[in-house]
Amino acid sequence: MAKKTNNTNRERKIGKQVVTKKPLIDPKLKNTIWTIITVVILLIFFIVNNTRTEPEEGPYPPNYTPVQSDSTK
Repeated sequence: MAKKTNNTNRERKIGKQVVTKKPLIDPKLKNTIWTIITVVILLIFFIVNNTRTEPEEGPYPPNYTPVQSDSTK
């Protein structure tokens, strides 16, 4: 009978030491850090948007007729 070959993808080890890649940020904290950064950015936009002064009201555009409402009834 023919011999079965084991075709698993194996990486060749060259040398005796195995180099392990260490992530820059711990994967457990990665989502927490991105959430905090997003909330801080949104908070900055909210503060900047609400602390600006409102623009001065100007004249109406030409050929504009204001609609009169019956609010005195």
